[in-house]
Amino acid sequence: MWSEVLCDSGTMKHLRDHLIAADYRVDPVLDRITEAGQAGLGRNSTIPAATALGDADDPQATLIKMFVLGREVPRRDAARALPLARLEGTGLVTVTGDSVRAEVDIRPYGFEIPDTEPVAGAPATFDGWVVSDPTPGLDNDRRPTRPDYVLGVSPASTTLAGMTIPGHVGAALDLGTGCGVQSLHLSTHADRIVATDINPRCLHFARLTAALNNIDVDLRDGSLYDPVPESFDLIVTNPPYVMSPPRTDGCLVYREAGLQSDDLVRQVVTGAPAHLNPGGVAQVLANWAITDDQPWTERVAAWANGGADLWIIERERLDPFAYIEMWLTDAGLAGDATWEARYREWLDYFDALHITGIGMGWITVVNSGREIPDVHVESWPHEVVQPVGVALGARCRQVSAASMDDGELLGARWRIAPGVVSETMGSLGAPDPQYLVMRQGQGLKRATQLTTELTAVLGACDGDLPLGVIIDAVAQLMEADVASLRAQLLPGVRAAIVDDFLRLV
Repeated sequence: MWSEVLCDSGTMKHLRDHLIAADYRVDPVLDRITEAGQAGLGRNSTIPAATALGDADDPQATLIKMFVLGREVPRRDAARALPLARLEGTGLVTVTGDSVRAEVDIRPYGFEIPDTEPVAGAPATFDGWVVSDPTPGLDNDRRPTRPDYVLGVSPASTTLAGMTIPGHVGAALDLGTGCGVQSLHLSTHADRIVATDINPRCLHFARLTAALNNIDVDLRDGSLYDPVPESFDLIVTNPPYVMSPPRTDGCLVYREAGLQSDDLVRQVVTGAPAHLNPGGVAQVLANWAITDDQPWTERVAAWANGGADLWIIERERLDPFAYIEMWLTDAGLAGDATWEARYREWLDYFDALHITGIGMGWITVVNSGREIPDVHVESWPHEVVQPVGVALGARCRQVSAASMDDGELLGARWRIAPGVVSETMGSLGAPDPQYLVMRQGQGLKRATQLTTELTAVLGACDGDLPLGVIIDAVAQLMEADVASLRAQLLPGVRAAIVDDFLRLV
């Protein structure tokens, strides 16, 4: 158990002051270790970064050696870089004679703050630190990962941050906070943050992360929604979604929940509406099972609950072999004597559950209050522009606009969304294009093929004239029946609105 001194605001302020004084920030640290050092750390090798630092003993170099590379440093160097007297006995560092070793990873972490609602004087970037367990497997260290290991910044955590819809919210929930990465992002646009986790060590590290960055987070111990009787405007979560065979030993809490198949993700999604304020949004980064006994789209669409909208985007799909190899390697079992036995254990488990593939992607739940909820499931493995949260938020709003009745739709004024361009394709030298395509330059970068009539109507949507007037004019030019053309075009117009090609003025 960590000493309570770790949560002492004075100690954390002294530590923060030393990190700032040493310029222990994202860009300076990346520059210091060089691109080769960054690439090496991506391969879990510290030697390229250590080579870049050489014999340097200034505070910044000392902090990098301790917290990023996991190296012991001389006590005199640590005393210049850290408030060492206050940190001894806290569990953050261990002093042995004239040497000091870090027991945690304190990593610089920064990001741009979306300016969807710019406030005068507000910072454009967040520049802080994340506290977690040291990276396992550095320099081929084969020691097993402890079951209650606390993961630091990962591709999953940055993906969730990128897909989070920006904009001011009153109350936000960081469900399964881990070391507190999402809480740092939420602190830039939420008035109040509640963060939960079932792993007590995660709560300790999240408390350290919050204190080091001087942000206020209400941390609660418990599983799923048990610790939160209240409701929120925004819920973000990257739950332990790995679908491994339930075990009594060797389970890694940060990635495995011990439930069958994707049942944890189902519970997160179906439980969200009861904890969302009207208009509130829950966003989940997750995996789900593809089975041979039911179409996957039907299976996950059945998670819609409480009249809330549900939008699921499959970004990637793996077969069981690739999936198993990825997570056994993540657990440090590559080259281990138990590799094949564990591999076959997973295969037998998947076979018993009829799992033929694993979908990986984004889930958005909106407490829209809609009489007929919008449930949409799709595969979109294509390139997107990050952060994609702006585009996800736009679609959530656009669904309501597209739900107008025909009269409202035709009477409203519309305009093409920013960044949308048109493309024509056809055989070289042909007098007319074979295809007319409308394409987004941002967000999901969707593209849709258009008819000549729909191209003419959308092209005239500049916000000046109601949609009905535009369609009537196009009908007159093409000598078409107005009622028939309206009936023909409105489904395409609604689709263009939902996909954020067309916006209400």
